[in-house]
Amino acid sequence: MEKKIKLEIFGLSYSQTQTGAYALVLGEVGAKRRLPVIIGNFEAQAIAIELESMKPSRPLTHDIFKDFAESFGISIKEVIIYNLIEGVFYAKIICEGEGKEIEIDARTSDAIALAVRFKCEVFTYEFILEKAGIILEEEQEITSVDDDIEDDELVESIAPQSMAEMSLDELEQMIEEAIADEDYERASKIRDEINKRK
Repeated sequence: MEKKIKLEIFGLSYSQTQTGAYALVLGEVGAKRRLPVIIGNFEAQAIAIELESMKPSRPLTHDIFKDFAESFGISIKEVIIYNLIEGVFYAKIICEGEGKEIEIDARTSDAIALAVRFKCEVFTYEFILEKAGIILEEEQEITSVDDDIEDDELVESIAPQSMAEMSLDELEQMIEEAIADEDYERASKIRDEINKRK
């Protein structure tokens, strides 16, 4: 069985290239690899609210799920991002209750929103980090989640046609610039183009 790699949340950035989308940046614990995942507005809000210890006036869907699960003695043991197919990440929630362990398939964004509420660990596998991970250089830093959410700068998009006309060297240079700018959505699009050519 393949070894699990522990992840933590490094940032959450608003994207104006995809309406209502955010880039959730997960990172390998103790290493420089980052995994950007594009998620929806509702899930981004649910994750940010919990990370910032904010209390909404009424419970959000993920809060209701947590209360419901705990009322029946069910806890979440861990979340695993276990596959990546055509740019879509697949996750499962490992639940425990009454001495049983059950795996539940979930969207990655929902799984992470629940993981932060249950304070459980998030894992992935090496092949996913190899395929979709971005490596940060030594001097680059990630800003905090709340700083990124309040940032109104546009996340630039690159038209697939223009990337298709570029050389691998040009794409490698562009991905380095995107990472330096902490533009993870753009970096993930460039990475996808590079992966198509391998």
